Amino acid sequence: MTKIYIVRHGETDWNCEGRLQGGTDTTLNDRGKQQAIVCSNYFKDLNCDAIFSSTLQRAMLTATLMNESLKLSLIPLTEFAERTFGVAEGMTYEERVQMYPNKDYPNQETIEQLKNRISIGLKKIKTQYPDGNVILVTHGAVIHTLFTMVENAEIFPQSAQLSNGGVSIITNHHGKWWLDKYNQIKHLPK
Repeated sequence: MTKIYIVRHGETDWNCEGRLQGGTDTTLNDRGKQQAIVCSNYFKDLNCDAIFSSTLQRAMLTATLMNESLKLSLIPLTEFAERTFGVAEGMTYEERVQMYPNKDYPNQETIEQLKNRISIGLKKIKTQYPDGNVILVTHGAVIHTLFTMVENAEIFPQSAQLSNGGVSIITNHHGKWWLDKYNQIKHLPK
């Protein structure tokens, strides 16, 4: 059985400003770096085999800072980069609602394209670690979309906010992915 601990990257300035990041390659702020370091404590006794990460620097830096104490193989996967949102990237929530009230952003990646990427990434992880425990550092829209793809998707409310540094868990049983827990945050500072 493959178990994936999914971590949302640490905080960025754009997170604080409510700006849509998407494929824009932002980096962690000081609080985000601290979240990443503290997040490694969640995993210290779990015997994980590897860390996979989105290739965007906010996720890679989160994984790298976590890995300073974990000392695991760190494997970048483009399949888990954040969904691209076209012209809406960099806009605040208010700007997006005013210009695109239906969230139909020009040049954004479709949900179907994103789901296809995520499926490919999950297959890669399951193939490499068919009986392993791994960490995956990725992004909010990727995690939300992934949770619509699991067998028990109904346990995750799509309106739920995912915390920077929050940990969720999915497992693969007989070729199907199941959500075990989502947005665990007890390990994070207040």
